[in-house]
Amino acid sequence: MQCAESLRVQARFDGELDALAAAEIERHLERCPECRALVEDLERARTLMRAAPLEAAPPALRARVSRLLDEEGAAERGRPRALERGNRTWRWPSFWSGAVAGVGAAACAAAVAWWFVFSAASPDGLLDDLIAAHVRSLMPAHLTDVVSTDRHTVKPWFAGHADVSPVVADFADQGYRLVGGRADYFEGHRAAAVVYEHGPHIINVFSWAGAQRGLPGRTTRNGYHMVFWRIGNVEYCAVSDTGWDELEGLVSRLRDLGARDARD
Repeated sequence: MQCAESLRVQARFDGELDALAAAEIERHLERCPECRALVEDLERARTLMRAAPLEAAPPALRARVSRLLDEEGAAERGRPRALERGNRTWRWPSFWSGAVAGVGAAACAAAVAWWFVFSAASPDGLLDDLIAAHVRSLMPAHLTDVVSTDRHTVKPWFAGHADVSPVVADFADQGYRLVGGRADYFEGHRAAAVVYEHGPHIINVFSWAGAQRGLPGRTTRNGYHMVFWRIGNVEYCAVSDTGWDELEGLVSRLRDLGARDARD
């Protein structure tokens, strides 16, 4: 029998849950092998879809789609169907109905698959994953995999556990104590999470490989502040419920250190 939480597990995988609901599902996954297997299947499917070669559409298909768009511009043919994903409303591009009627099923399936993969990789989905990872880390025994205030212990640990080598430093004398680090996983990457303590607040500094378009410089989500920056080919995001000035203080120090390391 299928687990009763399987639909919420799939919603978590698609980034449709808020941070607290996602944290509940993470706890469920710890004790449900069936749902863990479901997540593994979903991850394999998404990896295969992302690895599929992209081919240019045939000229006849491009011409037909352009014609359908022109026709819709002249006369609206019904409202597009809305898809609800969490707090966001997604709409089918208006030419899908005509395209499905006029081109082969295989081409349409590929196009629909591309659209869903692109949607899943949107900045909003990544922001949800980062917040969920931060909230999950605040649960007992989830904060760190390696516990140390020594950067020479924490930074080498990531060599076998993440796809990046993050900037790591202890700024305890400036109010930001290095606690340790752990590995996280989102957007198909093994991400690094370096953990700092600032007064009563925990700050997670996530880093992962590759460039993500459309990320904000800073934003607030579910009550948590987020600051994004990039050093070389590594993306960074600091997340915490501390004040903006306090969070930006740590980010400024990490950016300066990262810039110095990049020059050396």
